[in-house]
Amino acid sequence: MNALPPGSVIGILGGGQLGRMLAMAAARLGLQVSIYSDHSGPAFDVASSHVVGAFDDLEKISAWAATVDVVTYEFENVPLAAATAAASLKPLRPGPRALEVAQDRLVEKSFIRDLGIPVAPFAAIDSAADIPAALEKLGSPAILKTRRLGYDGKGQARLSQRDEAERAFKEIGEAPAILEGHVSFDGEVSVLLVRGLDKTWAYYDIPDNHHKNGILSTSSVPGPLSKELSDNAAAMALKIAEALDYVGVLAVEMFWSKSDETAPLVVNEIAPRVHNSGHWTMDACPIGQFENHIRAVAGWPIGTTARHSDAEMTNLIGSDADHWHELAAENGVIVHLYGKNEARPGRKMGHANRLKPLSHGMSHNEKD
Repeated sequence: MNALPPGSVIGILGGGQLGRMLAMAAARLGLQVSIYSDHSGPAFDVASSHVVGAFDDLEKISAWAATVDVVTYEFENVPLAAATAAASLKPLRPGPRALEVAQDRLVEKSFIRDLGIPVAPFAAIDSAADIPAALEKLGSPAILKTRRLGYDGKGQARLSQRDEAERAFKEIGEAPAILEGHVSFDGEVSVLLVRGLDKTWAYYDIPDNHHKNGILSTSSVPGPLSKELSDNAAAMALKIAEALDYVGVLAVEMFWSKSDETAPLVVNEIAPRVHNSGHWTMDACPIGQFENHIRAVAGWPIGTTARHSDAEMTNLIGSDADHWHELAAENGVIVHLYGKNEARPGRKMGHANRLKPLSHGMSHNEKD
């Protein structure tokens, strides 16, 4: 296996907070990071170098890719053409297929369903006229989602009646969409799986996730799943990763239900990157998700995913970050701020990890 030695350069497409934390993890391993982004972002402050350029400037992306040893990405909406241009020169990990699947909800849902993994019932929507028949088939209430670019609750509209079709379609900007049927669930969880270049894999303990206004608010471990359900969730995530020939950290968001014996776990969506619900791993595990992603991308052995502490990660959204002084004074809290200049409503400014001693002696993902 050709692992990149210390001093090698990891190229990251995207300059946000995930790129920032990846760059910091790479530095611990003696690896350098070069960022390519269309605007200045939090990652620029900690990277060895950066290039500002448009994502449709394939010549500039190619010139940048020639200066690094391997390329990864920190957000799933990197244009496929940009990723492919980089991949024509240097290894791209994860590969472009992961982007292609994750960027289109219809492709994503179909891909996961065809692997035999439960997903919410869905139908393709190209116009408001498609909604009544789809609603009849899927039942109500249902949620209309743009096929592309929606995140943190954006690009979504709920509806219950046929006569709400026009309103809902206008609400999402009249973009190509999917309609998803209702899924009854008791909670939301996410599998954070890391798969190495040598195809070895591991997963972190599965957190309990809570959202506010469509944005992740907290992720905590231990989560609600039994060891058996955790292993089943990880097996579903692994099946997706293997089908994509995936290298790096993959997040698979799921709904879980106590009462549904046939399908207690339903996949909501995937994120081909490190994930907000895994930020607790930075402080509750010897090797967090960011270091493990860098290890995988660089061809290093993946590290342990066991945790040494219980943890709750709280996102600092907008003005929440103004309370940094109180958070820093709180015992057992580790504060992570992203260095963003302006605290806007709904903007992720940082997160705080609250640690406690393990409530049981072994992580679910460790061997008995």
